[in-house]
Amino acid sequence: MRVVVVGGSGHIGTFLVPRLVRAGHEVVNITRGTRTSYTDAVEWREVEQVTADRAQEDSNGVFARRVADLRPDAVVDLLCFTTDSARALVDGIRGEVAHLLHCGSLWRYGPALFAPIAEGEGTPAIDEYGEQKEAIAQLLKAETAAGGLTTTSIHPGHISGPGWAPIGPLGNLDPRAWSTLAAGEILRIPGSGAEYMHHVHADDVAQLFQLALEQRDAAAGEDFHAVAATALNVTGFAHIAAGWFGQQAHLESVGWDTFRAGTTNEFADASWGHLHRNHVLSIEKSERVLGYLPAYRPEEAILTGLRSVIDSGDVVVPRPIVV
Repeated sequence: MRVVVVGGSGHIGTFLVPRLVRAGHEVVNITRGTRTSYTDAVEWREVEQVTADRAQEDSNGVFARRVADLRPDAVVDLLCFTTDSARALVDGIRGEVAHLLHCGSLWRYGPALFAPIAEGEGTPAIDEYGEQKEAIAQLLKAETAAGGLTTTSIHPGHISGPGWAPIGPLGNLDPRAWSTLAAGEILRIPGSGAEYMHHVHADDVAQLFQLALEQRDAAAGEDFHAVAATALNVTGFAHIAAGWFGQQAHLESVGWDTFRAGTTNEFADASWGHLHRNHVLSIEKSERVLGYLPAYRPEEAILTGLRSVIDSGDVVVPRPIVV
């Protein structure tokens, strides 16, 4: 197939684009041109690169036409965040493209009432980002159900991989959590420590996109979760991470007010956002319908990202990783 990937130089596209090339597909990557992929791969030499500012072209009403003019069989949209943007693309490629695949988010759901959460069974989203991702998923379902464009939405967890910092055991990107665990010092955790996060390696997300792309009939009008087969809670995550440095985790549970007083508003808000949701998602549908088989446990996915940012010097720890 000829496949247009919108935003293919990001976390997912870094792995998806080479996967598609290896599978024999002709790939076009639409990018703003401000960065390259997170890891190098020889397959990128075979990729057609198109530079475009999605947000600007959406506002000018020309982005969907740009995509359609590339004459793709399928479009993988990794860079859509509003229903207006999604609707414009759907309207612009309907009748010209066989399949549109959209990247959603596990934040389409609010705080968990049970676990695991099957597709569409979570509580309503609690922020605009999640509300938009859920609305896009429903828009795409309705489009396909009405006999229009064939669509699929895939909803990743917390994406980890080489080249960027993973969401840490506190549910944020504070590098001090890693240095505290590496030093064997006390790590203050907000809440009970039983709150879950559901990570996934970027290549496993790419795997599910490829499976859906290559099984269009099975994926038509459906939504799927892309997460690891297991999830980590705060306490377990911290103990595993401390072990990477040859240490034992020493944890102190504190209230949220105390936790907020010891960090920045940005990190505190991120922690609340991740831990308050307490997400564990089901992949039963992804396995049964598409044959999804995650290659990475969550701790393995996280470790690949952590190693890379320590090696690059973006995160500094007092002890090296020993595993």
